[in-house]
Amino acid sequence: MLDQAFDALKTFNWGADLNLLAPITDAVVSTHSSASARLELENRLAAVLKTEAPRDAKDFVCRKLMLVGTAASVPVLAGLLTDKDLSHMSRYALERIPAAEAGAALREALPKVSGMLKIGVISSLGARKDAEAVPALAALLAESDAAIVKAAAYALGAIHNDAAAKALAGAKPIAAAKSAVSDAHLSCAEALLAEGKKVEALIIYKSLMNAEEPKHMQMAATRGMLACAGK
Repeated sequence: MLDQAFDALKTFNWGADLNLLAPITDAVVSTHSSASARLELENRLAAVLKTEAPRDAKDFVCRKLMLVGTAASVPVLAGLLTDKDLSHMSRYALERIPAAEAGAALREALPKVSGMLKIGVISSLGARKDAEAVPALAALLAESDAAIVKAAAYALGAIHNDAAAKALAGAKPIAAAKSAVSDAHLSCAEALLAEGKKVEALIIYKSLMNAEEPKHMQMAATRGMLACAGK
């Protein structure tokens, strides 16, 4: 049954009978307790990405590699990050693969992509809370493209370590992205407070209490300062 499913994958397009691929989906579940069987399945899936299979078939494969992918799948997924049709699905898979190689692949792709693909890679680095990506993301805060600056800011806010907070604090973004940088800085403080790091959070809240910030931001910072004080 599994062999037939992989045969069907060679010409699969969304709209075809998805039941033809059900054995692959079932195998994702059934191989959970067998490392060798799971690796074999992963390798078979990754191999499809190297073929001339349709885009939809590769889309399906990336969705399954989100679940069974390991460092072994990273090279072939990384090769799709610059593909306008498959970049998003490949990065979703890399985003969820816990191996350090997956984070490295996303960081290496960052200077190779632009536009929406770049925003996607930035978002995935944020979703992974990739601390090693902070220098590259911090540099993007000075970009002239507001969408890129906003994506980088939000990613840094998600990472919310000391380096990310400092990058946001020192940023001088274009006007169109300034509020996003402040929002991301506030997100850093909120995350740190939730983790019990009141001193670090308080520093950020205080920095947001300035006349350049809008009233709602100052109010949020005030609430945060009170929360740090246990009030």
